[in-house]
Amino acid sequence: MRLILADDAVLLRAGLTRLLEDAGHSVVAAVGDAPALLAAVAADRPDVAVVDVRMPPTHTDEGLRAALEIRERWPSVGVLVLSQYVEKTYAAKLLAGASEGLGYLLKDRVSEVADFLDALERVRSGGTALDPEVVRQLLARTTHVDPLALLSSRERQVLEHLAQGLSNPATAVRLHVSLSTVEKHVNAIFDKLDIPQDGDYNRRVLAILRYLDG
Repeated sequence: MRLILADDAVLLRAGLTRLLEDAGHSVVAAVGDAPALLAAVAADRPDVAVVDVRMPPTHTDEGLRAALEIRERWPSVGVLVLSQYVEKTYAAKLLAGASEGLGYLLKDRVSEVADFLDALERVRSGGTALDPEVVRQLLARTTHVDPLALLSSRERQVLEHLAQGLSNPATAVRLHVSLSTVEKHVNAIFDKLDIPQDGDYNRRVLAILRYLDG
């Protein structure tokens, strides 16, 4: 796939570029700030932009704001946020929109190369790839919302795995339970979160995102 990297750490950009090119991908641009990222996306329209959260000049949330702008201006471009931090406010805004082609991983995950490359593939193909810790922090942010409080601990675990983009069979393997058990939990989540059976919407996506920006 064609990729753009945005991170102010030169060594990390170089390391990611080598890793991705060794895996057969093409890094068409590697930049160090949000304006350069937006210019590169406008010029090259990559399959996926890999974006750090904190970049110059303030090193606060420039990357996430740029990610939001990419999602708005170029919706066909996948976005994988890669950060040491979970910026809850902008992360919730990012996840509250369309979920296709979207990921948010913590940088520790880069050390697990296979998982990182798998996340990129899921984002490129229109799926989601959310770090479990990101999901946990966003769910913790919304514990005041009554529907989430209705979920059992196991149902929350299943919801976290759904948010990572895992299928029901993959979730069953991760949790060491049967597929039918996972399916029962998923149906219970839909019921407790009052997710309607509407053919115009993806119930799994609604279950993941509907209450994350509360």
